[in-house]
Amino acid sequence: MGGGGGGDLQELRARPLTERRVDMHGFCNPGDFQRSPYLSARGNIANVFRGSTEEGYKAYHADKYDEDKNPNGIINFGTSENKLCFDLMSKRLTQTDMNLMEPPLLQYPDWKGHMFLREEVARFLTYYCKAPAPLKAENVIVLNGCGSLFSALATVLCDPGEAVLIATPFYGGITQSVFLYGNVKLVYAYLDSKITGTSTRPFQLTVEKLEKALQDARAEGVTVRALILLNPQNPLGDIYSLSELRDYLEFAKRHELHVIVDEIYMLSVFDESATFHSVLGMDRLPDPQRTHVMWGISKDFAVSGIRFGTLYTENQDVANAVGSLCYFHGVCGPVQHKVAQLLRDRDWINQVYLRANHARLKAAHTYVTDELKTLGVPFLNRNAGFFVWIDFRKYLRTGTFEEEMLLWRRFLDNKVLLSCGKAFECSEPGWFRIIFADKTHRLQLGMQRIRKVLEEREQEILAEEKEQPCQSDQDGKADSTDEVIFVSRHQEPTCAGSSNLGDLIGLLQQQMRSSDWLQKNTAEQFA
Repeated sequence: MGGGGGGDLQELRARPLTERRVDMHGFCNPGDFQRSPYLSARGNIANVFRGSTEEGYKAYHADKYDEDKNPNGIINFGTSENKLCFDLMSKRLTQTDMNLMEPPLLQYPDWKGHMFLREEVARFLTYYCKAPAPLKAENVIVLNGCGSLFSALATVLCDPGEAVLIATPFYGGITQSVFLYGNVKLVYAYLDSKITGTSTRPFQLTVEKLEKALQDARAEGVTVRALILLNPQNPLGDIYSLSELRDYLEFAKRHELHVIVDEIYMLSVFDESATFHSVLGMDRLPDPQRTHVMWGISKDFAVSGIRFGTLYTENQDVANAVGSLCYFHGVCGPVQHKVAQLLRDRDWINQVYLRANHARLKAAHTYVTDELKTLGVPFLNRNAGFFVWIDFRKYLRTGTFEEEMLLWRRFLDNKVLLSCGKAFECSEPGWFRIIFADKTHRLQLGMQRIRKVLEEREQEILAEEKEQPCQSDQDGKADSTDEVIFVSRHQEPTCAGSSNLGDLIGLLQQQMRSSDWLQKNTAEQFA
């Protein structure tokens, strides 16, 4: 992929969907592919299925940062985990009501989950999703995580070789989940940073973009069976309005598509100015038999090591088919009991956990975004999830995905793991996702390492430009979006008169960084 960022995208979109999906998923580099005689064709694909996400995750586990034992280890800003609430969760999960060991918990359950847990999930979702009527336990299915749910749904809704529609950028693990078992592919509706047509914000999902992606796929003979919606969206942090949700669901109904709605960050909206609307809270679903909602505890309760995900669907055929696959994806009895006790404790969730978690997330988000502002790096300013979507395009000289990968490796070499845009199938090279839901000392050190890489890269680009003064600044760069990405909560473009204020804020932040202000004002103390 030579040339500019725009060329990359045009070249990508011009290729047939079938080629594009295999290539872009980063299953493997054909040049590196060594077929194992011990494996089936599927086994060989599973064996080499990897991308930057897998590589970085492996490197991190081999060289984890530890303040005392390994201070020069890798700081993980790449894996979407909340590391701010271990104190709260460990205390709650070790209280006496959590420790129950009765015969039913040590025996095979109903594969859809113990009824006591499914009833508790139904009550929990009724309350937090603001459902207009009580949700039913019979519509609840329990599995060991939302990855298993994506895999099971893809398998029961699609035949091998068929496809699911999803907007990019998106959480890349979905690719693995739908493909490895079900051999189901993804069709992409590409979003970009430009504000054109009906878009009012960068990377906005519109029905027009969904329609175009669907029609392009059908023109190539690809059968699309479903649409995946992530709300709040990973990696963008967008929260869809009720009218947007209704538009997406109506689009799916027109085309008889199932809709898989992943709401796994629904309680991780950390600012009162933002309001989350669950699909389960809608007065009327356009197509209830084709609408399936998933949620889990790994993100909202900061326990990604406890594998628990749940599906809510009114379609009993879908529920039964997924239920059959639960045999492979069950949650052990004692964990089902703990989760039920956790979800039942509404007072603790509302008065203790959510208050503290939201305050800690907000303080950590503020710290990281203030650092980015000081560096003059554009980003999407959102109030949900654990991540910030960052625009590092100015640190790419030619604006290609190869150069993006080199920058990603440079961060890793400097012992900080980020996620690059290619891992989310972003159409524009140069975007990165950073996870901010971490303790203050790791945020500080990680941001220092990021700053070092960016400052070195800036110097290199300046030196290259001096050597090649004739090269246009526009080569390899998409349209500048600094004025709209460096945004307020309401996504208003920065007005020209605010630059002096921005300079002043930057100066103050620089002074704070060089003093002991940060040591005295940690995220924990803000909380």
